[in-house]
Amino acid sequence: MLKITNMNVYYGNIYAVKDINFHVEEGEIVTLIGANGAGKSTILKTISGLLRSKTGSISFAGEEIGNTASHAIVKRGLAQVPEGRRVFLQMSVQENLEMGNYTQPGGTMNARMEQVFVKFPRLLERRKQVAGTLSGGEQQMLAMGRAMMSRPKLLMLDEPSMGLAPLLVEQIFEIIRELNKAGTTILLVEQNAHMALTVADRGYVLETGKIVLADRADVLLQDDAVRKAYLGG
Repeated sequence: MLKITNMNVYYGNIYAVKDINFHVEEGEIVTLIGANGAGKSTILKTISGLLRSKTGSISFAGEEIGNTASHAIVKRGLAQVPEGRRVFLQMSVQENLEMGNYTQPGGTMNARMEQVFVKFPRLLERRKQVAGTLSGGEQQMLAMGRAMMSRPKLLMLDEPSMGLAPLLVEQIFEIIRELNKAGTTILLVEQNAHMALTVADRGYVLETGKIVLADRADVLLQDDAVRKAYLGG
């Protein structure tokens, strides 16, 4: 479904992502793990069209999207939940969800919103509440719900557990599993390597902009180097 070939991304003179190659098959959960600054978020932003790779290609559902505008990428069925949630703080929960629907026919919006409320009952309770007054966990739910409104074939999640209490982290990851079981392919960027590898089918380990390990998630969980660097021994 997604194939990245020879991705190289710069921030000015800073070489952030170096010769990245990886793929995501339909129906999978694939995770990118690594320390802060490893290039994980840069990769997602480049796939989403917010940044551009100097070389190579980005293929989604068999079509090249490396030079496609971000809104057109969303329309094709690829959505991203950004790091730090980035909800519209001055808008209500419902208005945020409506913004996620802009690529879809208006006549089906209410049905999709009801699906979001089934996944996130807390959002139904807060439907009219201003997003800026929600807790961090509720904002993460809202950011995921907003992305779901675009009916993504592939959902990219950037650090969904960041800043959340352990119980909320468990809830978010259970929802990730449910979305995948319902047919959504997922590319997950996450610093909580243990949770990411527990939920994923395959994983890639990044260090200073390069992929240094790639394998099935269960194999990476048992890898001594991964355990020492990311899993606390």
